[in-house]
Amino acid sequence: MSERGPYGLLPKIARNGRRPFDVYASKIPRQVLSSGRPKIVLVIGGMGINFKLSEQAIKELPGNVTFAFAPYGRNLQGLINKARRRGHEVILHLPMEPFGYPGINPGPKTLLAEADPLVNLKNLKWLMSRFSGYTGVTNYMGAKFTNAGGALLPVFSQLKARGLVYFDDNSNGRSLISSIARATNLPSRRADITINSDQTYSEIQQTLVNLENVARNKGLAIGVGTGLAGTIDAVESWSRELEDRGFLLVPLSLAYKGVKS
Repeated sequence: MSERGPYGLLPKIARNGRRPFDVYASKIPRQVLSSGRPKIVLVIGGMGINFKLSEQAIKELPGNVTFAFAPYGRNLQGLINKARRRGHEVILHLPMEPFGYPGINPGPKTLLAEADPLVNLKNLKWLMSRFSGYTGVTNYMGAKFTNAGGALLPVFSQLKARGLVYFDDNSNGRSLISSIARATNLPSRRADITINSDQTYSEIQQTLVNLENVARNKGLAIGVGTGLAGTIDAVESWSRELEDRGFLLVPLSLAYKGVKS
C-alpha cells in the first residue's frame, strides 16, 4: 500500500484497487454496521507533538477513538504502530495556511494558498511521507488555504489518487472543502461538534453531551478535540458508560461507509 517517494514511503492504491483507506480502516463488525443505536465518532488531534500526552491518550482512550497525528515529533511511526495495535485508526494532520501566516505558523512545509501548485504538491509528498498506516488526512489550521479553491484542487486530486479520505475539522465554516471534494470525488466528512482547547473539564463534559444529542437526532455524530490532558481525562471518563446510555463509539472510517450523517 505504499511506494518509494523522494522523501520516504507514500500511500498508493494497490493493483487490485484496494486503497490505503480500505487497508488501514478498522474492521467494523456487521452487527455494529446494522445497529440502530446512535453512533459517535471522536477524533483526537494534535497527536505526536507531546510524546507523553500521546502515549497517555493511546493507553487510556478506547480503541474506537480515532487519532490525528501531526507530521512532526519523535518516534512518530512507533507511536502510530502502538496506537493501531490498540485498535485506533490514524489520520494525518496537513498543516495549511491560516490567516496571519507566517506570524501564525502551523509548521514546516505548510501548504500555502498562493504558492505554486508544484511547490504545494512537493510539500504534500514530504508531509505524507512522515509515517504510514493512515486512512486519510485532516487540516491543521488552514482558514486561508481552505478558502482557495485553486490551491485545494491539486492537493485533493492527489489525495484521491492515493486512495485517502479527507476529514474536515469544521474550524472554517466558510471553506471550500466540500465543493472541491465533490469536484475531485474525494470522500470527505465534517465534524459536527468541537471540544475547544480552552474548555474546562465540566465544559468538555457538556460538549460531549451535546455530541450525544446530535447523534440521537442524526444517527451519527462526529466530534473533534485535541489531545490535551484535560480532554483525555474527560473523554476517558465519558466513554466508560457510553454504551449503557445507548450509544456506540465507532471509528472515523464508519462515517465514509454509507451511514447517514
